[in-house]
Amino acid sequence: MTPLSTTQLWERFQTFYTEFPSIGLAVDLSRMSFPSDFFQKMAEPMQSAFEAMDALEKGGIANPDEKRMVGHYWLRNSALAPTADIRKEIDETLVAVRSFAADVHAGRVHGARGEFRNVLVIGIGGSALGPQFVAHALGHPLTDKLRPLFFDNTDPDGMDKALASVITELGQTLCVVISKSGGTKETRNGMLEAQAAYQRAGLSFAAHAVAVTGAGSELEQFAQKNKWTRIFPMWDWVGGRTSELSAVGLLPAALQGFDIDAMLAGARACDELTRSQDVRGNPAAQLALMWHSAGGGAGAKDMVVLPYKDRLELFSKYLQQLIMESLGKELDLSGKVVNQGLAVYGNKGSTDQHAYVQQLREGLHNFFVTFIEVLGDRREKSMEVDPGITSGDYLSGFFQGTRQALYEKGRESITLTIKEVSPAAIGMLIALFERAVGLYASLVHINAYHQPGVEAGKKAATAIIGLQLKVAAFLGAHRGKAFGVAQISDGIDTENREAVFKICEHLSANPGRALRKTAGNSPFTAQYASE
Repeated sequence: MTPLSTTQLWERFQTFYTEFPSIGLAVDLSRMSFPSDFFQKMAEPMQSAFEAMDALEKGGIANPDEKRMVGHYWLRNSALAPTADIRKEIDETLVAVRSFAADVHAGRVHGARGEFRNVLVIGIGGSALGPQFVAHALGHPLTDKLRPLFFDNTDPDGMDKALASVITELGQTLCVVISKSGGTKETRNGMLEAQAAYQRAGLSFAAHAVAVTGAGSELEQFAQKNKWTRIFPMWDWVGGRTSELSAVGLLPAALQGFDIDAMLAGARACDELTRSQDVRGNPAAQLALMWHSAGGGAGAKDMVVLPYKDRLELFSKYLQQLIMESLGKELDLSGKVVNQGLAVYGNKGSTDQHAYVQQLREGLHNFFVTFIEVLGDRREKSMEVDPGITSGDYLSGFFQGTRQALYEKGRESITLTIKEVSPAAIGMLIALFERAVGLYASLVHINAYHQPGVEAGKKAATAIIGLQLKVAAFLGAHRGKAFGVAQISDGIDTENREAVFKICEHLSANPGRALRKTAGNSPFTAQYASE
């Protein structure tokens, strides 16, 4: 891309800058280097994408390997749901979320030691990333009804760190455990760790626990058996990465005190606008086409997300899952190996200018940027840090300066502009990128709504856990006797000596595992014994 003169760029800006007042968004494509006939050439593929999206929203089986519909669009407009039962479930769940949050805020539902002050969200992937993003974007320590914290991994140290902040307030901390199947090990582990912490404090975990899960799941059965405070539904037609506007995200948001109706309204308005088959009037279609143009329809360039707002710092992390889990696929819809995807990473402005913009400007040209500009600095009047200049003016200046500096080096960028970070704007951004992902997936002929790679990783992890049990059993049967990795591997009949080495190293490094390591002449001649 050869940079244009200031006058030429202004002309191009006027052509490819579009405001969408109904959703409070502006989109600028002027710094993307698509050819003049690009929209015309992509008209037919886009028409097919619109048709596929229409079928999806009407309840078509978009996930054939799991025989599932994909219905996250119905969450913000239940009238679109294909059956009366689904419409009823959506509406009743929304009423239940509002009612439960109101009861918590009023103290009608409370902990063993008083009104709830904190909410611990236990989940993984979309069950944590969405709520974390929204909590960070909309929260404020002085106005939040409940203070949020998260278990979003199976890292014991991370759990200890989160619990430490509320260890004296567990009797006023509500736990929301989120798992569709109830069998997700990371979430199950977090639940058990939290339950143990409550028991150590002499508290009933069940009296402080709420589940968001699928009907008949392991988690639902566990919650019912132990008489948890409440159970909210998850449906098989909502994927984790598109679940923020279900009970998965709405319940934590409502408990924190956010206007979830405004979030839903923002998403609904965006859905209505992005159903348009006029590309110039459809911001999600514009994004999908720019992704296609930048990466040649093969994801050849990464997307760097740079929001110039601290509240949107976690947006790139949220988009990593939404986009990369949806688009990172080995096979296309015909079964052909394509290895599709769109890598996403990001920071925040102007922090990025002191981090990796140096490489973006002068290093590998393997990316395009999506800037997010927020016009409003703060609700109150800002002080001047220089005559006539505020801190927010500097933030805006750094955004424009970075964009221009990248453009001068031929680096492409899209700019999304919103007025403020509000519940409606957050709902709109979620819906905007959900739609863009679906449209782009159709353009590159892949299924955006399954995740075989994730399942493969889970199966491999399960196999390692099974191997660890065999290692422990072998060493336990020969208590006090030391063995090398090769001997242990032969003893349990496995060729995976590297996994045995890793297992023994991990077990011997942790107290309470009763495994002693004796160093050898090299890392691989060490011996291990069960004590």
